[in-house]
This record gives sequence, structure tokens and C-alpha cells, in this order.
Amino acid sequence: MFFDPLYLIMTAPVLLLSLWASWRVKSNFEKYSRVRSYSGITGAEAARRILQANGLGHVAVEETQGWLSDHYSPNERVLRLSADVYNSDSVAAIGVAAHEAGHAIQHGTRYSIMGLWQALAKPAAIGSNIGIWLIVIGMFMSGAATKINGMAIAGVILFGIAVLFQIVTLPLEFNASARAKKLIYEYGILGREEAYGVEKVLGAAAMTYVAAALSSITTLLYFLIRMGLLSSSDD
Repeated sequence: MFFDPLYLIMTAPVLLLSLWASWRVKSNFEKYSRVRSYSGITGAEAARRILQANGLGHVAVEETQGWLSDHYSPNERVLRLSADVYNSDSVAAIGVAAHEAGHAIQHGTRYSIMGLWQALAKPAAIGSNIGIWLIVIGMFMSGAATKINGMAIAGVILFGIAVLFQIVTLPLEFNASARAKKLIYEYGILGREEAYGVEKVLGAAAMTYVAAALSSITTLLYFLIRMGLLSSSDD
């Protein structure tokens, strides 16, 4: 598939978008990591302040390894922040920490999309790991790339769940960022004049999720075309 001209034509623009989004995240985070916040509080302190103010003081805030490995675990009710976010009092660190606290608030308030995201998480992990392999093996077993095979159909269904998960992730991430930007000003963590840095960091991060969703959608469409379930031309 990787040497199929159609695959390259379909995925090349998305690959470029992904590379651009990753570069934007890195460059913006590094830039605004050098901008100290006027409040002087760290990312960990900002997250705890937001959680406490929303009745979520029981949610633990922990330091974790890895660059920008920040995440909220709804199953464990733990918010984990990378060292560059946990210990830093920069505008970038506070923006990222507030974003993750936004996810904890989504969970605490039973935000409907968070529930759907949780329900899809495990099936999506299975689908993303084995879905494509089932499609490829099924197509080869059929003896023709355009012949529908039961294994390939199963792969499409599994990978389709992974695609749906990526799509559902988008409003979840956008909502968490919107909450973060609102609450850091509301609670006096950052001033309005510091808004630009937060907007740039969270906006860049959002584009990585858009790129990931487009990548998975494009890959699914490619296989549907090659299986004959979608037609790229009149037959």
C-alpha cells in the first residue's frame, strides 16, 4: 500500500499537515516556556487551583516522564503533568496544565462526549492496532485488491471505530482548551495580556488532533476505494 500512487496522493497532504502541526507545537511551547507568568505559580499549582475551585480536590496531580506527555486519566482520576509543565511557572506550562484540568472537569461534570470517548477508547486501541492488518491480509487472501473479503470487512469495521475515536477526540480537546482559557483568567492565574501565548500553545496542540483525525479518515477512505466499497472512478 505504501508504494501505491493513490495512497501517496491521498496521504501526502495530511502527512505535511501533521509535520507542520508537530513543528508548531514544539516551537510555540518552547517559545512560551521562556515567558514567565506574572502570577509566578507553576503548572501543578495552576491545575490544583482549578481542580479545587471545581470541587475536584480529590483528583491527584502527579509529575510524569516524557516531553509533553501530559494527560488526565479518567479511570484513575489522576492528572499527570510532564516535568516541563509540572515545575514551570511559564505561560506555556500553565496553559497546558489548565487544559488537562479541563479534561478532569469534563469527567467530573459527566460531559457527554467524555463518556463516549471513554466507551470508544479500548475498542479504538484494538482497531488501530489490528484493523489495518486484517484489511491487508484479507485483501491478499482474496487474491484481488478489489474483491471483498470477510476478514477485510472486519478490519474496516475495527479501523472505523478507531477513526470514530479520533473524530470524537476533536470536540473533547477543543472544549477542554476553551475551559482552560476561561478559567485561568477567571481564577486570576493569568492576566488577559498573557492570553496570546496560551492561545498559540493550545491552538498548535489542537492542530495535532485535527491532523491525526484527517490521517485516519484518509487511510480508511483509501482502503474503502481499494476494496471497491467506494469508487474513485466510473466503472
